[in-house]
Amino acid sequence: MKRYSIIVLALSSLLVLSGCSTDPYTGEQKVANTTTGALIGGAVGAGIGVLSSSKSDRGKGALIGATSGAVLGGGVGLYMDNQEAKLRDKLRNSGVSVTRSGDSIILNMPNNVTFDTNSSTLKPMGTQTLTSVALVLKEYSKTAINIVGHTDSTGSNAVNQTLSLNRANSVANLLIQQGISANRMYAYGAGSSQPIASNSTDTGRAQNRRVEITLSPIQ
Repeated sequence: MKRYSIIVLALSSLLVLSGCSTDPYTGEQKVANTTTGALIGGAVGAGIGVLSSSKSDRGKGALIGATSGAVLGGGVGLYMDNQEAKLRDKLRNSGVSVTRSGDSIILNMPNNVTFDTNSSTLKPMGTQTLTSVALVLKEYSKTAINIVGHTDSTGSNAVNQTLSLNRANSVANLLIQQGISANRMYAYGAGSSQPIASNSTDTGRAQNRRVEITLSPIQ
């Protein structure tokens, strides 16, 4: 088994060395998400290769499994890496933040971009921004789209729940109008239950009034 561990370790080291890069937004060195996916896929693939091979061929099985797993795992990471880069380019200076979490991409759309107070009708700026997002989503069709509306704590829970859901549906409907399949989307309202800032200040409440779009690879 030591021999198989060395094979996986060697492959992992090669992937890490080839996957390190400088984040253009922070200036920090990081391991690309492509590499992370490849490492996970390689480790899993190596294990499967060992278990599915005869004793005399386990070294070969581990290498084949690790390589195959790395390609599959890295492919998902690369797909999301490229999609993230396109979204960052399209949304530059739009007021919408783009955050990466593993293989998921989160778009945070604040209310000053999307909706007026107590309204679920998209502003022209929101429509323009989502049209840009739709262009990328059309290109990357193997991505699931989770749309969540959020409000601040002003008003009753019932009002906030309805408003947040209507806003999420407005975003979903606009994307559908732009040619994105409804089967890829799930929209719901979280009301004021998931604040990202304090509701005791105007600034905090403004941050909590938002729509978040999470993009994840379709497995």
